[in-house]
Amino acid sequence: QVQLVESGGGLVQAGGSLRLSCAASGRTSSSYTMGWFRQAPGTERQSVATISWSGGSTYYADSVKGRFTISRDSARNTVSLQMNSLKPEDTAVYYCAASARYYIGNLPNSWVDYWGQGTQVTVSS
Repeated sequence: QVQLVESGGGLVQAGGSLRLSCAASGRTSSSYTMGWFRQAPGTERQSVATISWSGGSTYYADSVKGRFTISRDSARNTVSLQMNSLKPEDTAVYYCAASARYYIGNLPNSWVDYWGQGTQVTVSS
């Protein structure tokens, strides 16, 4: 089992920045593909960013490309999401995810093996 715990969410004004962190514990494996998803009320959970086990390959949804940066520290079993130039439409619960599959793209929810509990990000206009 792998446990994922997110932190760093909160309330920020439009144009501001937040940094989300995800700490992995338990039977962790540096070979997992890691990702961040988000879910706004009334919508499906969607992939925001994905990163390979080495950190050398990344994917971003078009809606966040150029504004968000995903990174990982395999030695510390952490994954981060730096979010800049935040917009009200970025408001959602953000989830950290781990998949045993190697896939750098729009990671399907069904391929996620472990989820974090989620952290709320609210961007005011």
